[in-house]
Amino acid sequence: MAGRQYSALTTLGFGALAFNSGLAIYKSWGDAVSVAFVLAADAALALLFLCLREFERARGRAAATNRNIKAAVWALTTLLTAMFVSRVAPLMPPVVAAVVWVMAVATAGGGFWAFFLN
Repeated sequence: MAGRQYSALTTLGFGALAFNSGLAIYKSWGDAVSVAFVLAADAALALLFLCLREFERARGRAAATNRNIKAAVWALTTLLTAMFVSRVAPLMPPVVAAVVWVMAVATAGGGFWAFFLN
């Protein structure tokens, strides 16, 4: 059971995330899209945390297991990047929005290169 305990910093981080998410949901309660965005982002962040924790524990296991965990981490980070860019870019002037999207694609591509090609 000792391997399942979380550090105080992890607990504090999830508490801050839950509090912030609760405030965001409260402030956007009439807007179903915004509430769904907050809930989806929280779910993706929680899954990402669990994947990263499993990745740390997977040292010495089969390469296929590590590759699957890396794929999940990359997919979740790319999803979160696309989610946040899709909310931020429309608020920018068109040229800046295009730069934001290019940076997001470059980040996802760089993550893919670092995880799978390097």
